[in-house]
Amino acid sequence: MKPEIRIASWLLASVFVVMGGYRLWHAFQGVPTANSTLVLSAGELLLGIAIAAGWRLRAMALLGALLMLVDAVLSHRFWTLQGNAQATQLLHFMKNIGLVGGLFLLSTVVTGKRR
Repeated sequence: MKPEIRIASWLLASVFVVMGGYRLWHAFQGVPTANSTLVLSAGELLLGIAIAAGWRLRAMALLGALLMLVDAVLSHRFWTLQGNAQATQLLHFMKNIGLVGGLFLLSTVVTGKRR
């Protein structure tokens, strides 16, 4: 894999590793956390590690893209808000859409062969 693709995959994976790990760490520290959030966070952390390691990168990148798309639509419903709240949620929505694009692009540039 080209070095620039490896670096890009690490940067994209960092979103999943940091956010999944952050929520799990807070739960470990005693912050009340729903079971569904714990499961999602553990999956997110594992997904990030898989992408960073290059394990089944095409499939993991597509899974990450799908996860970010679903999160954008369900969690950042800017179209239902007004003013500053709308602007804030639009920013988060578009951040997720940008990640979807990056992950989709990553899924198309990886080769099936491992060195």
